Amino acid sequence: MEAQAQGLLESEPLQERDEDAVASADFSSMLSEEEKEELRAELVQLEDEITTLRQVLSAKERHLVEIKQKLGMNLMNELKQNFSKSWHDMQTTTAYKKTHETLSHAGQKATAAFSNVGTAISKKFGDMRSHSIGYSIRHSISMPAMRNSPTFKSFEERVETTVTSLKLW
Repeated sequence: MEAQAQGLLESEPLQERDEDAVASADFSSMLSEEEKEELRAELVQLEDEITTLRQVLSAKERHLVEIKQKLGMNLMNELKQNFSKSWHDMQTTTAYKKTHETLSHAGQKATAAFSNVGTAISKKFGDMRSHSIGYSIRHSISMPAMRNSPTFKSFEERVETTVTSLKLW
């Protein structure tokens, strides 16, 4: 009995196929004139209530827009606020924090590596200057000779080592 009662009290709205079935059925022959008149009066009342509710909703929506305008809130401000809130929410996630920490650590390692390369370059140029007393590098060493020099080879090895360690990291 309870299962039948459940079937009669469905909570989902009518679907188009349900409306078609009801529209094609002829219930008027089963109703008395008095019942028909009551249903017509109820129908008119429901239509009036729906119209009133639509008007109230429309008025409330206009009032909402007016209040937002007075407060200086517009679509762009709302989007900014939503974006800011979403960004803040994302930053508080564990995944974001771990990623931020990892990238920060990687940045520190890269900075240290570039610093080492810069120091090595400065040192090698200092060594080259000390070997070419009174002359510029351009006058003292030709490019092929410089590439084959022990100083350049040592510098090249350090750069390769640094690049390799960065790639592995």
